[in-house]
Amino acid sequence: MKNIFLVLILIIATDITAQNKTAELNLKITIDKTLEHQFNSNGRLFVYLSENDEFEPRFSSIYTSGNIFAKNFQNWNTNTTFVLNSENKWKSTADWGFKNVPKGNYFIQAVWTQNNNPKPNSSGNFYSKSVNISLDSNKDITLSISEVIPKPSLVEHELVEFFSYESELLTQWWKKPMIIKAAVLLPPDYDEKSDKRYPVCYNIGGYGERYTRVNDLVEDPQFMNWWTSDEAPQIITVFLDGHGPLGDPYQINSENNGPYGDALIKELIPAVEQKFNALKPSKTRFLAGCSSGGWVSLALQLFYPEQFNGCFSYSPDPVDFRHMQLVNIYKDKNVFYNQADYLIPSMRDIYGNPQFSIQEEINSENVQGISNTYVTSGEQWGGWHAVFSPKAENGLPQPLFDFKTGEIDQNVAEQWRKYDLLDFVKANWIELGPKIQGKIYIQTGNRDEFYLNNAVWTFKQFLSRTLSPKSDAKIVFSSMKGHCWEYSHKKVLMQIQNRLATLDNKN
Repeated sequence: MKNIFLVLILIIATDITAQNKTAELNLKITIDKTLEHQFNSNGRLFVYLSENDEFEPRFSSIYTSGNIFAKNFQNWNTNTTFVLNSENKWKSTADWGFKNVPKGNYFIQAVWTQNNNPKPNSSGNFYSKSVNISLDSNKDITLSISEVIPKPSLVEHELVEFFSYESELLTQWWKKPMIIKAAVLLPPDYDEKSDKRYPVCYNIGGYGERYTRVNDLVEDPQFMNWWTSDEAPQIITVFLDGHGPLGDPYQINSENNGPYGDALIKELIPAVEQKFNALKPSKTRFLAGCSSGGWVSLALQLFYPEQFNGCFSYSPDPVDFRHMQLVNIYKDKNVFYNQADYLIPSMRDIYGNPQFSIQEEINSENVQGISNTYVTSGEQWGGWHAVFSPKAENGLPQPLFDFKTGEIDQNVAEQWRKYDLLDFVKANWIELGPKIQGKIYIQTGNRDEFYLNNAVWTFKQFLSRTLSPKSDAKIVFSSMKGHCWEYSHKKVLMQIQNRLATLDNKN
């Protein structure tokens, strides 16, 4: 009997201790009257709680600190106040709920997504201002959603031009108007009335990066001093847009995103090169990018070998799906745990220290997906699925693995093979090899934070054994360097200039 009393006392004491460390948070969410004419009553509500004051809570992600809660709502009348408390069932990155929030100092913010884009911080969505609270006891907090995320805008500069058009191919596929956008950086001596024609570099950004990344270059005095000097090559750069209905469309054809590759080759490139006095031969057309842009630049060179005369691919996404980071999708059974039953990391520092696991990354994407799964997150894994996966019966990308357990569906893995760049090169080398001679340059750090160097290594190993022709691809591993550390737009433009000089010497 004494033992029973002792257990009861311990339980009560433990419960009291837990209560002393947590507090209940009741959130009231209202919609500002100024937004009611723009407000869509159906959407997904995000609530962010962050202890970091370096940025707004709505920018919290797996790469930063902060906790994310999300839930779909329908028929939200702007006159209605949502009361969010412990009774609401939320998808969350936290292991606690509104009833037992750890006591502390927080910055809280809400975002209402309503523009059919999976990313919460995309233009047209609404958000509240960040509120700072000290949660030392139960609290009632009201957040007013009053702000609109603006459309991206280009810097005003005489050498920067905006280009957009309605894609006939994508509009027909999506059955709604699809506007494709790009930014163009012109050489300093460019004159649209002149007969002079220029080579073109098609630049692809990292995952989801917009055409507005040209702003960073133009606002960089060091780059612009070089770009407007006699030393800089006279090359037009077209900055492609990483924006799509399901995340970054990777500029290629896919079952879920539609014919983005055809739209690029058949529509965008001819229109851009006609408008901006470009040299028409494909021998003066190049590709460059880093990270996802590194993968896309290499993929486009391989899939359309005669349309481009060189790709400069830095730290590309997995080019061999036997090394999808640390997962072999064709042989492994699970993306969360390896054969030793250890959690598989998704990111490390250059010294090998894990930063977060694939399971943690997927849990974060599950919260962001409107389907409550990563396939609609618009983030990296969701984006890969939109590109590589077949379309499921529910109209969404078919998942490669279970969103809760990580168990791999081998049937879907086989469907991904068509986008496995190593498999593609192996299967087509006799015909493809001669067409890509002199056109492949890849560079990555041998300590890539996302383990992408492993796939590049097997890609290099295969090319080193090729015959008829013997591949002359240049693949460089930088010692003790991380993801995209070696990439710069200046470096890429000089590499293209050197490639052009080589071609001139041959003529």
